[in-house]
Formats: sequence, structure tokens, C-alpha cells
Amino acid sequence: LKFLCKELWGAVFRKQIDNLRTNHQGTYVLQDNHFALLTQMANGHQYLEEAPKFLAFTCGLVRGALSTLGIESVVTADVALLPACESLIEALDIG
Repeated sequence: LKFLCKELWGAVFRKQIDNLRTNHQGTYVLQDNHFALLTQMANGHQYLEEAPKFLAFTCGLVRGALSTLGIESVVTADVALLPACESLIEALDIG
């Protein structure tokens, strides 16, 4: 997943992930404190409810990259405070 945090995220969003956490049992949390796709919405809290819709692309991108590497996963995203976001990755099968 270090490849994902450094190389892929950097190539797509021009920055690295701010934080990567794991429970060492196949669950990973990627945290981006200034997510590029949400910065324009960060001016008001009225967009907080709509923000997760803009993360579907990113979830698909991460899931596709992991699939290409042979890792079957479920990827979800959460926004608690704009423009930060967290992506939760559950690796189902590393094959």
C-alpha cells in the first residue's frame, strides 16, 4: 500500500497521502487532510452531506489499482470535516 500512498496518489492528486494506518489484519485507513477534489467545497458546511458523492471516483481508482496488483478489496470513503477525507480499505484476498 505504500505504492498507493506515494506513487499513485502523487501521480493523480500531486501530493502524497498524509497518513496511513492499519490494524495489521487487512484493514487500512488512508487520510488526506487537504483532498484536492473537496477543496472547492470547503468554504461551507452545507456541502458536507454532498461530499461523499465526489469520492466515488477515488474509491474506484484505489480498488482498481489494488485489483491490478492482485488484491481484492472493498474501499469506502468518509468525510467528517472538509476538505479532509479518509478512505477505508478492507483487503479481502491478497492473491
